[in-house]
Amino acid sequence: MDLPPVVIDCGTGYTKLGYAGNSEPQFIIPSTIAIRDAVTAKSSGGGMGKIDDLDFFIGDDALSPAAANYFVKHPLKHSMVDDWDLMERFWEQCIYKYLRAEPEDHYFLMVNFLIFLFKNREYTAEVMFETFNVPGLSIPIQSILALSASWQEKPIYRRSLTGLLLREREEGIPSERSYEVAKAIKEKYCYVCPNIQKEFVKYDTEPDKYVQCYRGLNNVTKKPFTVDVGHERFLGPEIFFHPQFVNSDFTTSISNIVDQVIQQCPIDVRLGLYENIVLSGGSTMFKDFDRRLQRDLKKICDQRLFLSEQLSGCKIKPKSIDVNVVSHNRQRYSVWFGGSMYAALPEFNNAAHTKAEYMEKGTNCFLRTDGGTIVRPPSKCFSNGLVFFPVHFGDYNFCD
Repeated sequence: MDLPPVVIDCGTGYTKLGYAGNSEPQFIIPSTIAIRDAVTAKSSGGGMGKIDDLDFFIGDDALSPAAANYFVKHPLKHSMVDDWDLMERFWEQCIYKYLRAEPEDHYFLMVNFLIFLFKNREYTAEVMFETFNVPGLSIPIQSILALSASWQEKPIYRRSLTGLLLREREEGIPSERSYEVAKAIKEKYCYVCPNIQKEFVKYDTEPDKYVQCYRGLNNVTKKPFTVDVGHERFLGPEIFFHPQFVNSDFTTSISNIVDQVIQQCPIDVRLGLYENIVLSGGSTMFKDFDRRLQRDLKKICDQRLFLSEQLSGCKIKPKSIDVNVVSHNRQRYSVWFGGSMYAALPEFNNAAHTKAEYMEKGTNCFLRTDGGTIVRPPSKCFSNGLVFFPVHFGDYNFCD
């Protein structure tokens, strides 16, 4: 194909889309859709009917005053497609309205988050080949693309890390805008603090200095509303490190989970993984997130080494473990950029599944993980890397 492949990375919060070979996505839009039909709004996932209703908005348009009388829905929940009919409509406008592309003329790369969930890959293939008639499709693994974008290679193990970020607040916030308001507060005001007790003292002694005011407009009534954002600024991200603050069923911090993942790997690669922990996704962009994670992981490693020394009767002095959390300038959109790099390679068209292959074998051709075909990035790389993604969990989580 002479035309560049299309790269689409659909996250629960935002969708990144553009053409392969570019360093940044051409469009970054909220993963939302506004529809008029109340019956369709209540439809359950799994249906993939033909697109017969063009009266809908997606992205920022779905949150604009023009869509005030529409039902705002989110096709993806918890990093999974919740409604395939809405997802199909969403992709339609992504392709035709935003990219202004003819899908029959482009190969497509669709990012796959859930590596072991074949149903997602199967439905994606059906929609892209049968509805949009694309000539070729690749559905690689998200973590491999993120490692490629950060110039790391040889991903040994990856674990999805979950956490809640923001609780909904009912006071003054229009119910139809609660999701967007919480997301805006998260992105504008939240940060990771080094010591939660000291942070409480700062806010209690100087509230005027630290409490922020979010101002918004009700799309329906056109009346302005305000929300005071105080302790939530640091308590939201703190749930990554103390999930029990929100749900007692979750007691393992993100630092402990990363450590557990590395400890489950072969012993000869663990040191390399501790030195190359790659952050990816919008919720890793909190100020000082990387420093806090690195500090906590270092403490866990030092405690383990101290215990080993004590058990040996102080006869063995273990060597200190270097911990390095990699934060880079493409961190927010690293998955899309990795996909852009991969799809721009000459080998991509040979690695992607073609329409002819799909017609012959059906969705069984996607039983193979496309991430296994990815070519090493053309640059000097570090050996070993572990990439971690916070993902959506629960009704109040707005990570991506």
